[in-house]
Amino acid sequence: MLLEIRHVTQYHYERPVRESLMELWMQPQKTARQRLVSFELDLNPAAQVFSYADSFGNAVYHFDVPQPHDNLTIIARSAVETESPGERPDQLDMGEWDRLRSEFVRGECFDFLRPHGFVRTTEALQTFINEHDLDALKRRDPLTAVRSLSETIYGAFEYQPGVTDADSPIDLTLSAGRGVCQDFAHIMLAVCRGWGVPARYVSGYLFTDRDAGDRSDPDATHAWVEVFLPSLRWVGFDPTNNMMAGERHVAVAVGRDYADVTPSRGVYKGDAESQLAVGVSVRRARAALAEPEFLRMARPSFAGGRRRHDTALREELHQQQQQQQ
Repeated sequence: MLLEIRHVTQYHYERPVRESLMELWMQPQKTARQRLVSFELDLNPAAQVFSYADSFGNAVYHFDVPQPHDNLTIIARSAVETESPGERPDQLDMGEWDRLRSEFVRGECFDFLRPHGFVRTTEALQTFINEHDLDALKRRDPLTAVRSLSETIYGAFEYQPGVTDADSPIDLTLSAGRGVCQDFAHIMLAVCRGWGVPARYVSGYLFTDRDAGDRSDPDATHAWVEVFLPSLRWVGFDPTNNMMAGERHVAVAVGRDYADVTPSRGVYKGDAESQLAVGVSVRRARAALAEPEFLRMARPSFAGGRRRHDTALREELHQQQQQQQ
């Protein structure tokens, strides 16, 4: 499937700020089932863009706007060709639990086995686990157990934007019974890690199909979970939409939780509040794209963000609080 993605982030400041420094996690991954055809950034005000790979192998772009400005816009355009992950077995043998406990897996997946940030076992989560008898799923093979966990989360929570924020703990969703993909992913990660199954957060996009029953907002970024099963390697599960990750999913970055892969984050200098506006479109490409696989650096554009206000003229954090839905 050939997809075109346009991700616009726009920050507006109530008065000019002196400088902005930003980091972006917006470039789709290059994997065996996902070919990056093209990627470009358009920034306004213009800025020189640099890049590096973070500790999880994600492509990170960063730039500095050193002159006064009252707007910052970031437009990321991508073209990606995806493939179906292929046939997967209905189940695995019970020996997979022993393989998960091996020193190799525990060392290789150390970061994705322990609590971190939003992903941790709380009293509310333990109550949810007990109410749904989730620990009984461990009597099944790991693939079946994780698939059943994803189905349980899908059935237990209503999809509703606006109930939680980007920095909401899982307890808010657990108590409200509602949330968005970011919340469902964090809950699933916490349960999987508690079982000893390595699990990581995936940030990206979904080509939404309402006819197929997708609940996700088609005009927002998306998030799901990948678990490591030694016999299959990393396998994606989307608890928001009750399905396994497939060719309609476009992975951008992986991390321990949302905080590792926020689409944009940074700081600005100045005493000003900011407003964030974000727009995302994912659509089928009308024809095969002839561009070679390369990264084309363009100029910056508008971004939307949320301000965390401190005192006048101090460096202030502004992190894109675009909740992944």
